[in-house]
Amino acid sequence: MTLLGFTDGASRGNPGESGIGIVLRNTEGTTVSILGEYIGKATNNVAEYRALLRCLVLATELGCTHLIVHSDSELMVRQLQGRYRVKDATLKRHFADVQATLKNAPFSFEIRHVDRSQNKEADNLANRAIDLRATVDF
Repeated sequence: MTLLGFTDGASRGNPGESGIGIVLRNTEGTTVSILGEYIGKATNNVAEYRALLRCLVLATELGCTHLIVHSDSELMVRQLQGRYRVKDATLKRHFADVQATLKNAPFSFEIRHVDRSQNKEADNLANRAIDLRATVDF
């Protein structure tokens, strides 16, 4: 089963109070999972990586065989595509976690950069989780 993932991380302060948002849809466009989660104090880039990692776990739990993730974080997408180097020590750890998770994932993986306007639902979930200081899932 192919899933389309939309992920976003939000931080108020950078670092500051942060949240992640994830939307997973099947290829027909039906939403199969929605999650907004408060993650405490983090930078925006860390929140972006945390959102992706959580998306990978959700996709595994749902029995995904092919995952296409859409993110408006140009930095994270380009790092994962090998187009940008990962220089920050904290991001190196998160990058390594993503790589390790993908190595053992039961699905093939693609990541694509999208404009913020195409990622509003995940952004809203991340910000709602910060507002509520809670996990919001459906």
